[in-house]
Amino acid sequence: MSSARNKRRNSTEGFNLSFLDAISCGFGAIVILLVLTKIGEPRALEQAQQSLETRRVELQQELHEIRGESTILDRELTALRQQLSKERQKVARLQGDFSSIQGEFASSQQLSEVQDILEGRLLAAQQSLTDEMKRLLGQTYRRPKADPTVGGIPVDSEYIIFVVDTSGSMFTNAWPLVIKKMSETLAIYPKVKGIQVMNDMGKYMFGTYAGKWIPDTPSRRRAIINRLRNWNVFSNSSPVEGITRAIRNFAKDDKKISIYVFGDEFTGGSMEEVLTTVERYNKKDAEGNPRVRIHAVGFPTIFTGAGVGEKTGVRFATLMRILTQKNGGTFVGLNTLIP
Repeated sequence: MSSARNKRRNSTEGFNLSFLDAISCGFGAIVILLVLTKIGEPRALEQAQQSLETRRVELQQELHEIRGESTILDRELTALRQQLSKERQKVARLQGDFSSIQGEFASSQQLSEVQDILEGRLLAAQQSLTDEMKRLLGQTYRRPKADPTVGGIPVDSEYIIFVVDTSGSMFTNAWPLVIKKMSETLAIYPKVKGIQVMNDMGKYMFGTYAGKWIPDTPSRRRAIINRLRNWNVFSNSSPVEGITRAIRNFAKDDKKISIYVFGDEFTGGSMEEVLTTVERYNKKDAEGNPRVRIHAVGFPTIFTGAGVGEKTGVRFATLMRILTQKNGGTFVGLNTLIP
């Protein structure tokens, strides 16, 4: 019994030792794992921190790049806005130019209508030599082929008066042509009994001949043209005063007189009042002929861009067309300022 009990004790002890060994080894392994894990954690944390730092640097670089691109885009946007503003200004200017061109086109149409009327008037004014013209010019005289702007004017007057607009628009833009047209007008009258020149306000060219006729001689004609070249006295761009003074001072029943009005605009008030005033001074004879013929030449300075109003130019053409028609004369509207 003793040996059997010893055997059981030995086997139990062997089991107990083996179990404890296994438990100890397992616990030791766990401890080792825990130790190894604790040892690896700082290294992993360090690697994670390095990775995060690297990512942070990368993000900062990307942020700087984005900010730089944003600044560039802002500059480009500002430049585009400035360019858009300039383009809008160009569009506004072009719209203004277009409106101006439309206005000029309308003015051209209106001028064309006036010129059509004037051309019809010129054709209607053509006439043959009268007995008085034959006496003045001679039986053998034949009018030379003249500039159509002075053709068709009756040459039956013994005295001629020029009423010339000396305003800035005329003197600046049309003066060489004024000199040319006055020379041509004098040329169609080889010999008359008297000449007179005054501006549209009634101021005489030669004060010594105020209220008197200038004798018609070659030297006097040259003096008139030479004085005209620099004759720039004040004018209000209204020929009414000059016309009425010429009629009051020189109109006589026993004299055949022609007045030539050179101008570009009428700045006065009522055209009807002008026509009535001239009619009151320029009486008609028993046959309905006025004592003084009134002719007019219109200069187109309204199309030179010199600031002359188109409205006053059209009013001049309208007034002169009616005035010359009522007073036995002819209105010539020029279509160029080139002499």
